[in-house]
Amino acid sequence: MTSDALLTFAKTLAGQFSNFDQSQNNPKDFAHINIYFIPLAIRINDKPSFYSEQSYDHDPWRPYRQGFHCIEENNGVFIIQNFGYSKYDRVAGSGKHPSLLATVKPELLTPRCGCAMHFRQDSSTNHYIGCVEPGKNCLVPRDGKLTYLVSEVELGADHWNSRDRGFDPNTDQQCWGSEHGMLTFKRIASLGDSIDSNWLDCR
Repeated sequence: MTSDALLTFAKTLAGQFSNFDQSQNNPKDFAHINIYFIPLAIRINDKPSFYSEQSYDHDPWRPYRQGFHCIEENNGVFIIQNFGYSKYDRVAGSGKHPSLLATVKPELLTPRCGCAMHFRQDSSTNHYIGCVEPGKNCLVPRDGKLTYLVSEVELGADHWNSRDRGFDPNTDQQCWGSEHGMLTFKRIASLGDSIDSNWLDCR
């Protein structure tokens, strides 16, 4: 696998995605959500990096999910490592105002062990199919107890489809997550203009 493959994956990942159509067609079951993957000028673990944010369209300043990520490729698997940040409030709303990301301090990032996403390219569609790394070790507290995360993603040039669910580590029973199938997002902006070989390989 060449760096060109990782570059293509990074450009596909970078963007703003919206499930506006889904929320309009079925407002009872799906809220209007925006997802952002914004490439960063800094490197994390000496690898190219992203900031991600998910927020309800009516409340962009209070995202319900934020993350920092570095990406790499290993034997045909595109790996997105996940990191927490102790000052998320300082960068909330960066989806619409990416200049806020200039304040990010890499030393405040902490790895989220067991929570990397692994993507493989489907040769028949050129879509990327992703899931949480094996092991049931991505633990998420919910309603006073720990659950393990099962995350499914399909990423393409024009879409991001995903479903997150939490399961009881002892019984494997679902505790939370979508009961109405996948969230279906359309790409409404590409954010990959800064992604090139220099961004990928810069030390």
